[in-house]
Amino acid sequence: MSNTARPIKRALVSVFHKDGIEVLAKAFVAAGTEVVSTGSTAKKLAELGVNVTPVEQVTGFPESLDGRVKTLDPHIHAGILADMTNPEHVSQLAELGIKPFDLVVVNLYPFADTVRSGANEADTIEKIDIGGPSMVRGAAKNHATVAIVTDPADYALVAERVENGTGFTLEERRYLAAKAFAHTAAYDATITEWTSKQWPKPQSFAKDEANDEPQIDEKQFPATFTETWDRTHVLRYGENPHQQAALYLDPLNRNGFAHAEQLGGKPMSYNNYVDADAAWRAVWDFAPQIAVAVVKHNNPCGLALGATVAEAHRKAHACDPMSAYGGVIAANSTVTLEMAEGVRPIFTEVIVAPDYEPEALELLQTKKKNLRILKVAEPPKAKRQIRQIDGGLLVQSTDLINAVGDDPDAWKLVSGEPADAETLKDLVFAWRAIRCVKSNAILVAHDQATVGIGMGQVNRVDSCNLAVERANTLADGADRTTGSVAASDAFFPFADGAEILIKAGVKAIVQPGGSIRDEEVIEAAKKAGVTMYLTGTRHFFH
Repeated sequence: MSNTARPIKRALVSVFHKDGIEVLAKAFVAAGTEVVSTGSTAKKLAELGVNVTPVEQVTGFPESLDGRVKTLDPHIHAGILADMTNPEHVSQLAELGIKPFDLVVVNLYPFADTVRSGANEADTIEKIDIGGPSMVRGAAKNHATVAIVTDPADYALVAERVENGTGFTLEERRYLAAKAFAHTAAYDATITEWTSKQWPKPQSFAKDEANDEPQIDEKQFPATFTETWDRTHVLRYGENPHQQAALYLDPLNRNGFAHAEQLGGKPMSYNNYVDADAAWRAVWDFAPQIAVAVVKHNNPCGLALGATVAEAHRKAHACDPMSAYGGVIAANSTVTLEMAEGVRPIFTEVIVAPDYEPEALELLQTKKKNLRILKVAEPPKAKRQIRQIDGGLLVQSTDLINAVGDDPDAWKLVSGEPADAETLKDLVFAWRAIRCVKSNAILVAHDQATVGIGMGQVNRVDSCNLAVERANTLADGADRTTGSVAASDAFFPFADGAEILIKAGVKAIVQPGGSIRDEEVIEAAKKAGVTMYLTGTRHFFH
């Protein structure tokens, strides 16, 4: 041990969660450590045989205000904050008759647990810890002579160092202090996340309406972004084997795709999470209709509606059977035995659904042992997306199918005859499906299923060519574009892209419009007698 090690002779212990405290109690008893403690913690330690000094005996003041005030006292905080390498601090403590602490063990009121439980506002506020964070921060600041422990995973090591009399070195105390500061920072960030949603800016604080800055929803876009996530799973690697990766969860939320229940298969990888999340979002764009998506590399290679989930899967898979190999399947309806039998012969990385028929689950678990089977009880609810760039974050509201132009009643017919009922169904399907395709995106559909998708190209002509090629080469050479419909996620900058679709036999096109050459595009559709609608809304996906 370095000579910066300091034996632990006196400890302050105040923990809400008592798990693992037995190991500390045993060490305190064996070493004869002087222990000061609060309320229920003192009672628990005493039951474990520790000779505990209640905190009120140190402060000379009783616990008050329903427990809001226990440790907020100079007799406690001077003992925590006195730097015992500083002779003046040592002298002042002696004059004040205060003993220093060598160890502080604290964990905080369960604020996040209380929020997740659905507790009312008053009960939630009572779980905002004041004394705990003050002790943690004080001890962490004074790591020169105090060891601060907030993580129960460290109890065994603490007990060893208490019992053998070595304590911790300065380097170790600094590490523990860093963990403690992270702990209180995350705790405060969680409170901030809750308060920013519960206590929005009142109208009386609104900015002058003459201000030229765009108005923004401060619940979603606070002036300071202080949310926190807890590392839950360390993944084998990231997108590639040389990259490290981990899954972090929002402590205030126990729902959503990140909390999926895994019912079978190998552990999830980084790419599995990315693709499965994209597939999960895609199928819920169509609820309450039954939808199945097959996704590969964050892009759909098949998406379809069906009268049954098995039918939807068959249609989605038929779009691009070759790309479906090694893909992810998502359904927004319970997976039936019939669908599971359809999935069985297909190499699939992940399947995600709100539930599974018992027979379907048994078949997938026994016949496809490596298949990652995920159950997610609720549809996606995220209203905000976060993307890191070098040195900052981009935050935006989630692209949902909820704009004015997403309603077919708001579409503007600019060419051809109004679509009949069946054609309009396909156009509405194609328009909803285009939301989940990477830009530049062109999607060809028939019978409420994709038959050709052109995605992620740097110009719209290439996307049109790719969509037509996939439609007509991936189904044993069948002509799947003639009589189909097409959607474009943004306007056609020139007529050439639309002309590719028209030449391939597409009978109707839906697109946002807004190009300076809209009239050229519309004229090409009119010349061919093709129905064209403008939505006035786009769905870029980068």
